[in-house]
Amino acid sequence: HVQLVESGGGSVQAGGSLRLSCAASGYTVNNRCMGWFRQAPGKEREGVALIDSDNNIKYADSVKGRFTISKDNAKNTLYLQMNSLKPEDTAMYYCAAAYFGCWGGTVFSQLSRSAYWGQGTQVTVS
Repeated sequence: HVQLVESGGGSVQAGGSLRLSCAASGYTVNNRCMGWFRQAPGKEREGVALIDSDNNIKYADSVKGRFTISKDNAKNTLYLQMNSLKPEDTAMYYCAAAYFGCWGGTVFSQLSRSAYWGQGTQVTVS
C-alpha cells in the first residue's frame, strides 16, 4: 500500500520561503520518477518540479531559479524548497510518484497520468 504524506505548507508573505516534504511509504523514492504539482482555485493542475527516472530535474518556467526539488533516499522523502515566493504561487501542492517511470520531454504529462498522489498541502502567499 503506497502512501504519500505531504507537509510543510502554510501562509507566508511574498518573498518568503517554505519547504514542502513528501514522505513515502510502500514506495522507494530512489531512482523513481517523482514530482510536485499544484492547483489553484479555478485553475487546472500544473506541474511544478520533477525528478525523472534518470534523475534529471525539470521545472516549470514560472518557478525556475526560485524552487528546488530534491530527494533524501535515506529518509525516503521528496522535498520542494520554495524561495522568493509570490502571490501567484498560492495553491494546493501535491506530491506524485510514478507507477512506472517517466522520461523525455513530456515528463509532467507522463507523471500526471500515471501516479500515486498525496493529499496535498496548502501554500498561501500574500
